[in-house]
Amino acid sequence: MPTHTRIRMFNTKATYPNQTLDNDLCQAVRAGNTIYVRGQVGTDFEGRLVGLGNPQAQAEQAMKNVKQLLEEAGSDLSHIVKTTTYITDPRFREPVYKEVGKWLKGVFPISTGLVVAGLAQAEWLMEIDVIAVVPEQE
Repeated sequence: MPTHTRIRMFNTKATYPNQTLDNDLCQAVRAGNTIYVRGQVGTDFEGRLVGLGNPQAQAEQAMKNVKQLLEEAGSDLSHIVKTTTYITDPRFREPVYKEVGKWLKGVFPISTGLVVAGLAQAEWLMEIDVIAVVPEQE
């Protein structure tokens, strides 16, 4: 019996056609009541980048992805306990954090933010991953 459920499995060949990768991954994993969501960027699930050059628009798309993945895992945004946000320029902090904050109003997760030299694709200006815990049924 599996110990976890994989959500939206994929191979990196499709995600990174400009690279020679061949890794089997998934967008989210549910292990018991805990859901781990892979880093989400401004790319929709059809592979289209939303918001070229616009960190706020990319953050909005990333949060749409997070919401959808959590729902597919039987959860929602209110169950998020931890976020890690990566930005490629410190000037992106305000537009990205304001956008993420709209989606997480009233949730109060812990949060880590990092400024990084780059992400897996040069067009990506931000990335966010989350951990959510679904409450026990009463």
